[in-house]
Amino acid sequence: MFQEIFTHLFQNKLRTALTGLSVSVGIFLLIFLLGAGNGLIHAFENNMSMFAVDAVRIYPGQTSKPFDGLKEWRFINFDQNDIASTQRALPQHISEVTPITETGQHELANDAHSLSASLEGVYPQYVNMEKILLLAGRFINRADVRESRKTMVITQTVAEELFGEADKAVGQLVRVDSLVFRVVGVRSTRGDFGETTSYIPFTTAQTVYQKAPYVNRLLLRTVGLDTKEATERFDATMRRSFAARHRFAPDDPTAVWINKASSGSEEQGKAMSLLRIGLWTIGLLTLLSGVVSISNIMLITVKERTHEFGIRKALGARPWSILRSVLAESVIITAFFGYIGLVAGVVATEWMNRRSGEMVMEIADMKFYTFLDPTVDLHIALGALGVLIVSGLVAGFFPARKAVRVKPIEALNTK
Repeated sequence: MFQEIFTHLFQNKLRTALTGLSVSVGIFLLIFLLGAGNGLIHAFENNMSMFAVDAVRIYPGQTSKPFDGLKEWRFINFDQNDIASTQRALPQHISEVTPITETGQHELANDAHSLSASLEGVYPQYVNMEKILLLAGRFINRADVRESRKTMVITQTVAEELFGEADKAVGQLVRVDSLVFRVVGVRSTRGDFGETTSYIPFTTAQTVYQKAPYVNRLLLRTVGLDTKEATERFDATMRRSFAARHRFAPDDPTAVWINKASSGSEEQGKAMSLLRIGLWTIGLLTLLSGVVSISNIMLITVKERTHEFGIRKALGARPWSILRSVLAESVIITAFFGYIGLVAGVVATEWMNRRSGEMVMEIADMKFYTFLDPTVDLHIALGALGVLIVSGLVAGFFPARKAVRVKPIEALNTK
């Protein structure tokens, strides 16, 4: 059977080559487009991993309208009672709440150097909720908070200014105005945009700088805010909760500011999904053109071999032998040329990865990828080849069925 198939293919070399070329180009473009799309998607995912997209920051503001006998332009002040009350407002969407206390600008100095920097009092979970990158040492821990220790995590900028290197700063003493703090960690300045905020235990900030019981803002870790409707309900519920406690109109837009990092990421995530769908659609349509060409060429083959099939059926050949021959020819063309296109597509994506696999754009002190790792997973590539082979089998089935149904007397009369 295979000898017969290859003999027929070599008798029509140009036709076979052109049909195979359409198949190879189809799967090549599919792999190449998926690789290029993955380069954009991987860059987006890497950039978003630097931000806490599940974090919601809530800031007190100033009322813009009178309410319940109180005048407008009142300043809202958060206190520690807001921590538990906020979590109770939407327990199904809020997994964690932590307060932040700002102490303002301070002079940080050692025996040789000094500079101005801001301080914030935080809890240990702040490092994960804000995705802070530590370069050396550790972050504020529970013992620091429980014992109101004078420990601090400084920025890379402060560490280099005071001690030369980040590693040398850990364990050193730093004068903060008239107080002395011990450096326990150094964090990256990624995303600071020129700011130099260092961190101390929340209880230390409240006690030393007499900030109790007020807090400057709340940081929430949220879950389940995957849709626009859920986000809008979350905002409305939060505003009603704060309005009840601090006596302002629930629809006052400036009394409380709710900043959600997930808002922009949702839109960008939808854009990436549309991009992925678009790439698959274009690639599969290109692949379909190759499958159609196979179907057409098999129809021509069946028409050319109708006389031959009639003779074989008259000599007692079973329908399955004819059907198998036509299907096998279709699968061989599809598999062979599809594999060539697959290998060419993988080689092209690897070349693209070497040439432009890490395109970076710098904004202020942050590096953002615009193109990253434009490759295709092996199982996706093999899956595409499998789909192509099955499609070739289906494309060859209808011409094969036509060959089987031909009557010997009609086939013998065909010239």
